[in-house]
Amino acid sequence: MPFKILHCSSAVTSFEQNISGNFKVLNLREMAFIHLDIRCLYMLLICTAFGSTLSSNAEIKVNPPQDFEIVDPGYLGYLYLQWQPPVSLDNFNKCTVEYELKYRNVDSESWRTIITKNLLYKDGFDLNKGVEAKIHTLLPRQCTNGSEVQSSWSEATYWISSQGNLDTKIQDMDCVYYNWQYLLCSWKPGMGAHLDSNYSLYYWYEGLDHALECIDYIQAKGKNIGCSFPYLESSDYKDFYICVNGSSESQLIRPSYFIFQLQNIVKPLPPDYLSLTMKNSEEVNLKWSIPRGPIPAKCLIYEIEFTEDDTAWVTTTIENEIYVTRTSNESLQLCFLVRSKMNIYCADDGIWSEWSDELCWKGDIWKEILLFFLVPFVLFSLFVLVVTCLLLYKQRNLLKMGFEDDKEFKTPKNGCMALELCRSHDS
Repeated sequence: MPFKILHCSSAVTSFEQNISGNFKVLNLREMAFIHLDIRCLYMLLICTAFGSTLSSNAEIKVNPPQDFEIVDPGYLGYLYLQWQPPVSLDNFNKCTVEYELKYRNVDSESWRTIITKNLLYKDGFDLNKGVEAKIHTLLPRQCTNGSEVQSSWSEATYWISSQGNLDTKIQDMDCVYYNWQYLLCSWKPGMGAHLDSNYSLYYWYEGLDHALECIDYIQAKGKNIGCSFPYLESSDYKDFYICVNGSSESQLIRPSYFIFQLQNIVKPLPPDYLSLTMKNSEEVNLKWSIPRGPIPAKCLIYEIEFTEDDTAWVTTTIENEIYVTRTSNESLQLCFLVRSKMNIYCADDGIWSEWSDELCWKGDIWKEILLFFLVPFVLFSLFVLVVTCLLLYKQRNLLKMGFEDDKEFKTPKNGCMALELCRSHDS
């Protein structure tokens, strides 16, 4: 390196002498030599500037945040990550200091990253697992001659004490928000829980001052196996936190934690008032009413199971009406049933409702049934009519004959009486 610097300097001196005195014609070798030395000079200037930049940036350092910790305020998984500014920030009073925060549950493969200027961040975590987080200080480029400066990491962890054996936790936790109106959760006791064990449920969502206990337990044999929640005001589209812990005189019960959003576990009512109309020989119109309740029509999707004779298929629609093309004009029976679910415009997920009652249309079978019942009915009616007419006719004849007999009986009787009177008079 010193050799190159000396070489470039001598080249500059020789070049200055040439341009300050008389003109001198240079040969090709001298011109190439001068051009090479000028390039060396440019490289020297660049290296000097780059080296000064590195040395200036190397002197800029910043400390990590102080007192970084994870705080549990008692919201069943909603935690506070908080810290204090780093020491020795006097040289950066005019700079906006930022913090890069990374956090995750211990078994998660990916970190969630947040860039913030605040000293507090809140989020929900699964407390069945540990939580780990790390943070460092960021200095923006305008404060560090064009390059971002980062401090070392400050780390923190949080764990719920793992009291009780794992098999004392509840099993098969299931929560359903029926028709977007009332929430019902149920569970089974832990396989390792003793007979004297009983469980309690607590819940919290943003808007409540503190965690609340279930006030309407569902019981079996005197043990809590579920909870029917009261009306939950302003609870939609928020993380809903649940903890189910237990008590026993003979053992410790391990608590269980759950996080979900209510709109993702809604189970609507099934549609009703189904109708099936044959538009023509091929097309069938299926229609049903929107399920009763507070769920907006725009939030529902429907699944239709359509059966044509022995062929069945399923399709979906967001409307409460669909047109279906028959596979054969000779179909003897068409049936369909419908169920509903929250769609992607209102929820990330949902639970299918029960199936509606089945509605069927029957083709020639109805004609056969009609003929089967109508022909005997008509014949029977004709028979009854004929018999009735005959009876009426016979009764009329009998009445007529009786009237005539009565007339004949009265006429001879009067004549004989007159003849006897005459004879008695003559004698």
